[in-house]
Amino acid sequence: MTTAHDSAPTPASAVTQYYVASSLDGFIADPHDNLDWLLQFGFDDFQEHYDRFLADVGALVMGAATYEFVLGEGPEAWTYGTMPVWVLTHRELPSVEGANIVFSAEPVETVHRDALAAAGGKNVWVMGGGDVAAQFADRGLLDEIWLSVMPIVLGAGKPLLPVASISRPLELVRTTSFDLGAIELVYRLGQRSGPEVLR
Repeated sequence: MTTAHDSAPTPASAVTQYYVASSLDGFIADPHDNLDWLLQFGFDDFQEHYDRFLADVGALVMGAATYEFVLGEGPEAWTYGTMPVWVLTHRELPSVEGANIVFSAEPVETVHRDALAAAGGKNVWVMGGGDVAAQFADRGLLDEIWLSVMPIVLGAGKPLLPVASISRPLELVRTTSFDLGAIELVYRLGQRSGPEVLR
């Protein structure tokens, strides 16, 4: 792995982050919500990077489809312990024994407020999917996007961030390249404040 800047951005206060992987053409899952295209790359190259990211996270938010995918991977796939997790859903879903999960149909503004409060000064990770992250972005609740672009083209699928309108320019604060050909891009949302881009 090579990186332009080894230390993660250190925000002055807790931020809300969309940490996600996509294909080169901007899809986070194929048309059938399948992630085999992503899982074929393995996780070893990303583990240290991911662990550093997760260490700064105090609460998670995800949609029902993302939650069901994690559950489908088996009990060992739930690696979030007792970290507070909000699952946005209008359906009844099974819980995870010992986990701290809130199933909520509340507006994302309410979920965001509650997740920030529960995070204890740490960051909130909007885990996915793209529709959930877009709801946060459309309401100005998303501060950062941590995007791992994988060296593969899907041609169709579930979009990365289907926002309702064109965003302001994003500020690139870090790039990291991995030996397998993936690139991680960290962006801050909002008005570009100056030439702070790290190359």
